[in-house]
Amino acid sequence: MRIATNSASESVLVQIQKLAERQSRLQTQVATGQRIFQPEDDPSAVGRLLGLDVERRRIAQYSNNASRALEVSQASYSGLQDVKKISDRAGELATLGAGTASPDAYKAYAKEVNQLIEQAVQLGNTKFRNDYLFAGTAVTTKPFAETRNVAGDITSVAYAGNANQAEIQLSESSSIAPGTNNATNTGLRDFINNLVTLRDALNSGSGAAVSAAQPSLETSENMLVNSLSEHGAIELRIEVNQKQQQTRADDIEKLVSSEADADLSTTVVKLNQTSLAYEAALSSASKILNMSLLDYLK
Repeated sequence: MRIATNSASESVLVQIQKLAERQSRLQTQVATGQRIFQPEDDPSAVGRLLGLDVERRRIAQYSNNASRALEVSQASYSGLQDVKKISDRAGELATLGAGTASPDAYKAYAKEVNQLIEQAVQLGNTKFRNDYLFAGTAVTTKPFAETRNVAGDITSVAYAGNANQAEIQLSESSSIAPGTNNATNTGLRDFINNLVTLRDALNSGSGAAVSAAQPSLETSENMLVNSLSEHGAIELRIEVNQKQQQTRADDIEKLVSSEADADLSTTVVKLNQTSLAYEAALSSASKILNMSLLDYLK
């Protein structure tokens, strides 16, 4: 009889320990809203959560890439817009110079174009986050190298960048080149040299020479318009991608929540049931232990 009582006591104590552990785990789930704290809590779910975490990190990297690509594209677009303003003013001055003008007017127009040339070179050598914007992938090389005469005026500009474009990964299957392409970069070089030709024509005081410079300026104007249009499309594509990646990120969070979050109402019910069972086990243990003690005294 004593052996049976001892065995029952040990069984109850083991049950009490299990119930205490379960009660503690359920209390933690209710307090934190999480149902998984150790791999053994749900090995299958933990495996799925690890996979979701990898995908979440990948999406976060794509999101960072898209933000960087958008910044580069917007900076390039802004720089091209400023060059376009120079082109517009140069076109106005060329129209004025192609007509009847006084020698003083030609000189004034030439001086203004000379300032436009300096501005264009400065814009061409714009940096963004310490990288040259219009140099291809040669981002540490000053892309537009000017030659000056003894008076300090720019007489020509050479392109020192390269023809490559840096691509940025936006997803598992797509990437984008947010910077300007080689046609735009070399087109900027040609535009600046066309401004030099216009300035020299104005300095010559020849309306015919100014008229001869206009077609090249119009070609540069078209190049700038096309490049601005391309960058507008690039920015739109990046923004669409950002929305897609945000949707993916939201979906991942929902899946993570469904795997890891505890169902509060169900968990509370289980906690109450476990607490009642724990209290009953304690009561049973108390009676069994008392019986064991009386049996021992007999």
